[in-house]
Amino acid sequence: MARRPLPRILSTGSAQIARSRELARTAADSATDVLHPLITMTRGLRRLASAGRRKWAEAPKDRRGPLLFLVASVVLVVALVPYGPLLAVISLMAAAAWQGRDRRPSEPEGPDESQTQRLQSLYEALVPYFSAAEDPAPLYTHGGEWEKAFPAYDFDGTGRITHLLISYPAYFADGEAEARARVEQLLHAKSGRGREYHFTWDEEGNQLTVTVLAPLPTDIAAQRFVTAPGETVLGFTDPTQVQRTLPLGYGDGQRDVPPVVWRTGIRSTEPHLLVMGQPGSGTSTLLRSIALQALQYGDVVIVEGGSTAEYACLTGRDGVLAVEGGLAGALASLEWAATETERRLIATNRARQAGRPSPDDTKRPLWILLDRPSAFTHLAAADGRKDPQSLLQVPLRHGRAANVTVVVADQFDSAEALSDPVRHHTRARVVLGPATPDQLEAFLGAPPHTTPAAQVPPGRGYARLGTGPVHRLQVPATPDPYDDATSEADRQAVLALLPARTTPADAETVPSEAEPKAVPSEAELPLSKAEPALSKAEPVLSKAEPEAVAAEAP
Repeated sequence: MARRPLPRILSTGSAQIARSRELARTAADSATDVLHPLITMTRGLRRLASAGRRKWAEAPKDRRGPLLFLVASVVLVVALVPYGPLLAVISLMAAAAWQGRDRRPSEPEGPDESQTQRLQSLYEALVPYFSAAEDPAPLYTHGGEWEKAFPAYDFDGTGRITHLLISYPAYFADGEAEARARVEQLLHAKSGRGREYHFTWDEEGNQLTVTVLAPLPTDIAAQRFVTAPGETVLGFTDPTQVQRTLPLGYGDGQRDVPPVVWRTGIRSTEPHLLVMGQPGSGTSTLLRSIALQALQYGDVVIVEGGSTAEYACLTGRDGVLAVEGGLAGALASLEWAATETERRLIATNRARQAGRPSPDDTKRPLWILLDRPSAFTHLAAADGRKDPQSLLQVPLRHGRAANVTVVVADQFDSAEALSDPVRHHTRARVVLGPATPDQLEAFLGAPPHTTPAAQVPPGRGYARLGTGPVHRLQVPATPDPYDDATSEADRQAVLALLPARTTPADAETVPSEAEPKAVPSEAELPLSKAEPALSKAEPVLSKAEPEAVAAEAP
């Protein structure tokens, strides 16, 4: 079928509007140039009139009469002198033009002495990297001119560079990561430490753009984000990295902030997430934020290896199947999660073979959140039990088809204890806290285009979803509301997002948020938390069906 052309008003309307705007802008500029003398004299007359009124108001009343007589005498003399009125008008216009001139100090053209010295030193430092002995007309030479090498530059109030455009010769190996890293390291050291720089390499135009990044906002509290089902906000990044913003509540106002959105579900290319960081970097904060967002549309199983009761606020809530802090409870919950994944796979496969849609009990998302699972590895080896990470193989491998998502958070010093399925099937990665460039590249799979800062606030790091770009990341503040160090505003923000408590079967009274809650001990957690998780959905697989699972699982 031939494509129908657009209506003329739609195809040519934008061009006519652009042309009209350009004509209006040109006419306004021409009118301003023509009327500039008149505008200047009018402003001068207004200033002279204001000065006259001020002088009259400041003059004492006993002197106003002689002052009026003096003015009248001057006017009479001017009127009687030949060409007096004409000369008086010319003098008045000249005084008005002088008073109406633009008194703003003119901005100096080009950099000042200190800025010129900084640019010259930076130019001299780049000579060994951007010069060659075989070049007949080198752009970079010792004692050369930096004006051709730096076409554009900007400075802040302290005299440090905020934006710099660098031209380099075509023979520079800008396609090699090591050569680019050496130049970026030099620019970071010479332009001023303590800031984060973004480097944009234009290989076609042989230009490098250096931009100083503003600090990411750290005052964004936990709240409901405007997202679709299957979208999870990991944090917020720079406006130049993403093409989407979210409206966020900020005090009494509202502002738009660019987010890092992680998409999960059946059609996700990065169905599972791995978070790494240093102690106190905010990994538990990110898992709490993910759990609060996941509870809007799905169920959550939380396994905590640190045994610090970081997720006690989620115990007994609607949609929270289990919150485990011991080895026995972790094994029971993860074994149930693996069985539930197999059950969903079999039910979905049977429905597709029969030509029916998937059952409703397989469409609700299931989230498995593990905080420091490497701590259970040593306990399991000491007790002679199975490593809980071995039970993640089925959810990690078949979780996308079964609508099961796995999120693992651990620390860099325990990275070697992570199992191979966790490393291979978590394509979405997040690094929080201080990290070296080698650690970032090894974990994320690609170096960031920004210089990592030495000191970062909690929840600050980098994120990479699959093979996409590396984003700067700031996790929204989602602290433990039961922690005494949490501020009242953050505590209320998290408590407002918590689901209602599950009503017990015997209809006992559920304590309200205002009543104090005792945090269960580590010895009580495995016995008291494993039973609700197993009673939510009993496994439908019997011992005689392992062959059916292997044959029917996609």
